[in-house]
Amino acid sequence: MNRIFLIIVLAAVLFAGWKQVVFQPSGETPAPMEALSSAMVESAGGAVELAIGLVGVMTLFLGLMKVAEAGGMLTILARLIRPLMVRLFPDVPADHPAMGAMVLNLSANALGLGNAATPFGIRAMQELDRLNRQPGTATDAMALFLAVNTSSVTLLPTGVIALRAAAGSADPAIILPTTLLATIGSTTVAILAAKGYQRFAPISPTTEGEDDKPVDESQPEETASLEAAQDSYPLWVSILALAALASLILAAVLFGKSLSPWILPLLMAGFLVFGALRRVPVYEVFVDGAKEGFQVALRIIPYLVAILVAVGMLRASGALDLLVGALAPVTGRFGLPAEALPMALMRPLSGSGAYGILASIINDPAIGPDSYTGVLVSTLQGSTETTFYVMAVYFGAVQVRRIRHAMAAALTADAAGIIFAVLACSLFFA
Repeated sequence: MNRIFLIIVLAAVLFAGWKQVVFQPSGETPAPMEALSSAMVESAGGAVELAIGLVGVMTLFLGLMKVAEAGGMLTILARLIRPLMVRLFPDVPADHPAMGAMVLNLSANALGLGNAATPFGIRAMQELDRLNRQPGTATDAMALFLAVNTSSVTLLPTGVIALRAAAGSADPAIILPTTLLATIGSTTVAILAAKGYQRFAPISPTTEGEDDKPVDESQPEETASLEAAQDSYPLWVSILALAALASLILAAVLFGKSLSPWILPLLMAGFLVFGALRRVPVYEVFVDGAKEGFQVALRIIPYLVAILVAVGMLRASGALDLLVGALAPVTGRFGLPAEALPMALMRPLSGSGAYGILASIINDPAIGPDSYTGVLVSTLQGSTETTFYVMAVYFGAVQVRRIRHAMAAALTADAAGIIFAVLACSLFFA
């Protein structure tokens, strides 16, 4: 992100500087460098205003998610997907702690609980490494787990909905059906890619000086949540849940615009009723989660300022308009407007950078959050993941240096996420 930020700023300054040299004053048109300076100040102020507008909505959603988490929704979802996980990861013993950690990680990602997902993901990698005969080399299970993570299995993109609401969207939850379709498509491709690519990246035999360590299948002391994730519902229950999810996708495609105004009220009522039925003190727990939402909204201010200033400079310099004009005739034919290209390119590289670009696009009066482009970039943010960050954190936690086919599978999932997001938005707007 350091290099990307520097490149964007330098490109804007150099392009505006070149225009300043050949600038001919005419009327009240500001000089290029004056426009660049004004854009810097306005973008910084706009970033803070946007973050302040996010406080209320982020507080609401994290409060609701805290109620769902306290009621055991994470455990219920984990038990639903565990029978499928056992079949996806045949190399991992069904009762090994790695299986429980992976199940909880994917369940937390599905509910949009990013802060809870990362610790479970690191724990999963550490447990998978205990099954690894060659430390420092990614196993097939590690590569598949990372590919599924980067495909971003998301059922409830709360952060994106909050940002859209802060941008003045008339229907912030309109992205739920498109995100659901896109994330299922990218996850399916991630699984197929990881399974297919592993044939072309076999684990090499150990070299001299390296230890071929025995597999450690012992089970260390586990937390209560990991132990709960070791249980599962019968396979038919999981299949029934998948069928219900598929029916939701079909209903979203057919009746998405009619159903979307109902989504947020029903989510709030549903989560609170769920918590009450599970004997959760919903008001107290909601307030605890809301406090965290307030802190999260304030923490993102520096990131928003940095990226929005950089993008504002690029736009004010004219460099972004030049790039958009050159690419629009090509990408527009495939349903990907040139205005959305920076988002598609940034998402695998930087989560905060993509978040800032998303904010700048949906807050642009010429685009807005409810246009095709606004819904598309929102879907991209909700249905794809920061690939290189996830790889660095998860593989770094177990000191894996030879990642084999993991990056190829993850990037394939990213490309699939973009394609399915375009297809989903095209279907929805059609």
